[in-house]
Amino acid sequence: MEANANNIWSNCLIFIKDNIQSQAYKTWFEPIVPVKIFENSLSIQVPSKFFYEWLEEHYVKILKIALIKELGKDARLVYVIKMENTFGNKTPFTESIPSSNQVGINPQDVDAPLKTYSNELKNPFVIPGIRNLQIESQLNPNYNFENFLEGDSNRLARSAGLAVSNKPGGTSFNPLMVFGGVGLGKTHLAHAIGVDIKEKYPEKTVLYISAEKFTQQYIESVKKNTRNDFIHFYQIIDVLIIDDVQFLSGKSGTQDVFFHIFNHLHQNGKQVIITSDKAPVDMQDIEQRLLSRFKWGLSAELQLPDLETRISILKNKLYRDGVTIGENIIEFVAKNIKTNVRELEGAIISLIAQSSFNRVEIDLELAKEIVNKFVKNTKREVSIDYIQKVVSEYFQMDISTLQSKTRKRHIVQARQLAMYFAKKFTKASLASIGSQIGKRDHATVLHACKTVDNLSFTDKQFRKYVEDLNQKLSI
Repeated sequence: MEANANNIWSNCLIFIKDNIQSQAYKTWFEPIVPVKIFENSLSIQVPSKFFYEWLEEHYVKILKIALIKELGKDARLVYVIKMENTFGNKTPFTESIPSSNQVGINPQDVDAPLKTYSNELKNPFVIPGIRNLQIESQLNPNYNFENFLEGDSNRLARSAGLAVSNKPGGTSFNPLMVFGGVGLGKTHLAHAIGVDIKEKYPEKTVLYISAEKFTQQYIESVKKNTRNDFIHFYQIIDVLIIDDVQFLSGKSGTQDVFFHIFNHLHQNGKQVIITSDKAPVDMQDIEQRLLSRFKWGLSAELQLPDLETRISILKNKLYRDGVTIGENIIEFVAKNIKTNVRELEGAIISLIAQSSFNRVEIDLELAKEIVNKFVKNTKREVSIDYIQKVVSEYFQMDISTLQSKTRKRHIVQARQLAMYFAKKFTKASLASIGSQIGKRDHATVLHACKTVDNLSFTDKQFRKYVEDLNQKLSI
């Protein structure tokens, strides 16, 4: 019986494959397993009730035609749903459902052309505004590689992104994790990779989603008892982009479901791209098994852009907006706004707006006025270099002494304070902080931060150091 069912189903698949798009075939027919045949009734196993409903809604006609060709006009189809218990019971349960409307196909229609089926994926769970609509990639075409300018601060991440977009799922950069501070281009790069993949591989299903929205969808699926449908939906994505994955911290249920989705995608050669404001080693309340997955591929840090890159970013922004201003003004803005790309572009937009609204020419005086206001009203992120300079001056030593290997107590404490404030005032990873302050590793930085916290409680003089430096760096 089993061999007969396999043969009949194989013949059906040959016909089906020839009449629908390849992605739809892979998604909806390859997972089906023939179970048995009894008289003219073929039973097939599908992974979920949603899967069965989708086949009935979109592919029932082609299924019936394929079966009639194999079993005659009285052919019948029965779905067997077999899946793991949602609540962790490893024993699967089954449910047999006969296909609806088993009669009514004219045998003369068997050879009719059927090239009318699409591979559109639809959302299997409720999301306000897009229920029963085609799932879009949620990508912003304005965030592309063309306007993500390369510099020393982002070269590794950008190059890895290009490699992934050329061969999604086929490089060692899987997952690709991009991390860095606010406004440095993580989301831009994630979109750029997705946009490039869609252009090169239009048949691939690419989905960009924030970790926050992913969590909301998961919670909704649990409430409506559609967790399996939620998982199945994400398991059929070719390129999954999760933005701000640090948002999963402390959310054990969402981390668990993402862990299983990640494993399935990775094992099946699908591409996963994630962004975070922290390196994996700095993430708190994320399960170790998930962090270990993040480290399977490549973690690339986006750092603060250098002066040359900032000038290039401004020139590119002005070119795209069709605005021309003097080189001296561009250089002035780039030299005075160093925090991140978002603030840099915001300053130039403000400059153009003031010029337009007040009908005045953009000159250096106007640039100084705007930049001074902009910098004053913006919470600035101090650099690690600046922190080392302030700490060294406070303790009356050279920066080279601060970074040296010496174990003299007052120098060690100064170095620990520099590391502590670098972690407090910047978005740099522990590894990056350690590298810049005497080429130490992330464990040394973590130890330094704990030491400063402890001494602040037990040593009155040391607490005074912390308070003084905190005041200097907060100005």
